[in-house]
Amino acid sequence: MSANTDFDLFKISEDHEALREAVRAVADAKIAPHAAEVDEKSEFPQAALDALVAADFHAPHVAEEYDGVGADALATCIVIEEVARACASSSLIPAVNKLGSMPVILGASEEVKAKYLPPMARGEAMFSYGLSEREAGSDTASMKCRAKKDGDSFVLNGQKSWITNAGVSQFYTVLAVTDPDGERGRNITAFVVEKDDEGFGFGEPERKLGIKGSPTRELHFDNCRIPADRMVGAEGEGLKIALRTLDHTRVTIGAQAVGIAQGALDYALGYVKERKQFGKAIAEFQGLQFMLGDMAMKLEAARQMVYVAAAKSERGDADLPFFGAAAKCFASDVAMEVTTDAVQLLGGAGYVKDHPVERMMRDAKITQIYEGTNQIQRMVMARQLLKK
Repeated sequence: MSANTDFDLFKISEDHEALREAVRAVADAKIAPHAAEVDEKSEFPQAALDALVAADFHAPHVAEEYDGVGADALATCIVIEEVARACASSSLIPAVNKLGSMPVILGASEEVKAKYLPPMARGEAMFSYGLSEREAGSDTASMKCRAKKDGDSFVLNGQKSWITNAGVSQFYTVLAVTDPDGERGRNITAFVVEKDDEGFGFGEPERKLGIKGSPTRELHFDNCRIPADRMVGAEGEGLKIALRTLDHTRVTIGAQAVGIAQGALDYALGYVKERKQFGKAIAEFQGLQFMLGDMAMKLEAARQMVYVAAAKSERGDADLPFFGAAAKCFASDVAMEVTTDAVQLLGGAGYVKDHPVERMMRDAKITQIYEGTNQIQRMVMARQLLKK
């Protein structure tokens, strides 16, 4: 094997780099100009959704057989990363479409896939994911939402908390206990719920620190009747499918974190080259150069971890649980550090809304929390190590 071939193993393909340029062009032109207003007004980024749908970047992970573009896991991460660089709220459109639909892709019947994936792929619907509850966050097996069998249907009662894009999405993958007396964790089943189903409603939007353009609401089920043929996978397999889903989608949160951090670093670099103190640009001061070097170094390490995890997600490698958790955990910690340092580099200007870095710092925080807190990620990694 030639030396050049060896080095090509660590090079992003030309197709992936072309994709990055295409997404960045859309993000810079159609998404970034609205990011501050979306944050200020806590409005769903409709302009971003329209732009992403027009370019087929809203749900790139869907296979061609379901009217999708068939992007691989790395390509999907690049889309999310580049959108997040411009607006974290908008990056949750492709990220949560993957999260909500991944249980269907992994575990549903061909009939369920054929019914629900094409409308999302065509941009006619969005998909959300209903797993967490008020008292069942990290401890998902403690969920109280119930789905009781009744003839050819299941009747859902209960609630789900912290549901991203709730109220905007048309479809929801919902996890519920179908056998209250069964073994804990093996008594949970997944279903697709439609927005217009009778007995299904939403709580008020949460008032959040960041990602304000992406609505987060509770899901409420009051004798909500779901046809049994909307079950995702077999009865009792819901939690297993849900956890497999997170192995794949944690990688996308790592990509989102990388994008937020890149946006903050890019803005800070432009600022320090223009801002003058003591007769010269502050970029010339060694102390700030050390900060910039550390920010870029850690960001690049995070990006490489995310891309490796994305490749493992695409292949379905056995060690994906470790690498997905590691990529999400490391990248989100880096995003919080880089955005905080970006605010510091701007000084007082960084602390006001005239500049986007304070928004990016607020947005970065959630990446350390959702799809499993970083404390949970460290537990996942340790358990994978101890299994060996």
